[in-house]
Amino acid sequence: MGLTAFLALVRKDLQLFFSDRRSVILTFAVPIAIASFFGSIFRGSGDNDEPAKIPIAIVDRDGSAISKAIVSGIHADKSLATSMPALDEARAAVQRGDVAVAVIVPPGFGDAAGRAFLSQGDKPQVDLLFDPSRGAELAMVRGVLTGHVMEAVGKEVFGGAQGRAIVDETLRQLDSSALPAGTRDTLRSLLQSVQQLNQQSAQTGGGGGPGIAVPFRVKEDAVTGGANTQYNGYAHSFAGMGIQFLLFAAIELAMGILIERQLGIWKRFRSAPLSRFTLLAARGASGTIITLLTLLVSFAFAMVVFGVKIHGSVIGFAAIAVACSIMAATFGLLVAALGKTAAATRRVATFAVLIMVMLGGAWVPSFIFPAWLQRITVVIPARWAVDGLDAMTWRGLGLDAAIMPTVVLLGFAVLFGVLTVIKFRWQEA
Repeated sequence: MGLTAFLALVRKDLQLFFSDRRSVILTFAVPIAIASFFGSIFRGSGDNDEPAKIPIAIVDRDGSAISKAIVSGIHADKSLATSMPALDEARAAVQRGDVAVAVIVPPGFGDAAGRAFLSQGDKPQVDLLFDPSRGAELAMVRGVLTGHVMEAVGKEVFGGAQGRAIVDETLRQLDSSALPAGTRDTLRSLLQSVQQLNQQSAQTGGGGGPGIAVPFRVKEDAVTGGANTQYNGYAHSFAGMGIQFLLFAAIELAMGILIERQLGIWKRFRSAPLSRFTLLAARGASGTIITLLTLLVSFAFAMVVFGVKIHGSVIGFAAIAVACSIMAATFGLLVAALGKTAAATRRVATFAVLIMVMLGGAWVPSFIFPAWLQRITVVIPARWAVDGLDAMTWRGLGLDAAIMPTVVLLGFAVLFGVLTVIKFRWQEA
C-alpha cells in the first residue's frame, strides 16, 4: 500500500478528532471522572484507612450472662458497627436502610442455648431482620454471629454460674430423657466431669473454668506481586473504565465510517488508486492512536492524582495498552462493517459494549458471577484487558504475565479485522 496515502488518511482522521475541542475534552474527562468515582468506592482499606463496617442493631431481650457475652463480643468485632435500639426502632432502622441486619435475641435464649449445647435439646431461635438489598452483608453477619454465640455459650457452660446451673439441671433430667442408654451414660460422664471442673474452679477462686474459645487467631495479609506493593482500587477502576471508553471511542469511529458511507465518501475513496486494505488500515491506525491516547491520559491522571503505579513490567503494561487499543479499533471497524444506519448501529453497539465490559469485570469483580458465567467470560476481550492491566499495576506481576493477555487481545483484533474485510460494504445497498 502507498505509505504516503496511508499517513495522509491517518493525519486527516487525527485532525478531525482534535478539531472538536469539546469532544476531545469529553473523551478524556468522562472516563477519568467515572473511574475516579468507582475507585473511591472499591479502593479497599490502606494502612491509614478505617475499614468499612457493617451497621447492625442487636436487641437483647434475654439479659442472661450468655446473651450479654454475645453482645459484648459483637460490640468488639471490628467488622461491625453495632447499636442497641428497642425492637420497634431496630425494625424501623432496617426498613429505612440505616442498618443492614437487626439481631433479635429472644427471652430465655441463654438457658435454652446452654441446654441445647449439652444435650442436643430444642435449639432456641435468633431472629435476623435484614435489608433485602444487602444479602451479602446478611451472610457475613450470620457467620460472625455464629462464632460469637459458640464462644459465649461454650465459655459459660464450662465455667460460668449460669452454666453450672444448666449442667446440674441437665444431670437431674438425664434419666428421664429419651436418649439411648449408652448415650445417656456417656453424656452423664461428660457432664459430671464438667461439674467437677466447675467446682474446682469455684474453690480456687478462678471465677470460672477455662471455657471454650475460638481455637485460632487470624492474621490478614493482602497478597500482591511484591512486599511493597499495595492494592490500589483506583488502578482497577481506571483499567475497567479505560477499556469501556476505548470501546466507546471505537463506536464513534464506526459512526464516522457509516456516515461517510451514507454520504458516498467511501465510494469516492474507492475511485482513487487506493486499495481497500489501505483505507481500512488507515482508519484502524488512527482509531488505535486515539484509543491509546484515551487510555494513557486516564492512567496518567490516576498516577498523578491517586498514586497509581505500574508495580509490574512497564514493557508489559505498554504491550497490553497497545493491544487493547488495536482490539478496540478493529472492533470499531467491525461495527461499521456490520452496521447499516448510524443511529440504529449506535444503540446496538453501545448495548454490546456495556455487556462486554460488565462481563469483563470492569464494573464489579467477576468472582461474584455464577460459576457458569465466569467460564463464559474467557471469550470476552474486556476481561483479558482488565486482568492484564491489573497484573501490571497493583498486582505487580512480571512481563510473563502480560504475554497471554497481549496475545489474546491481538487475536481478537485479527478476528475482528478479518471479519471487517469480509463484511465491509463500500456503498449503500
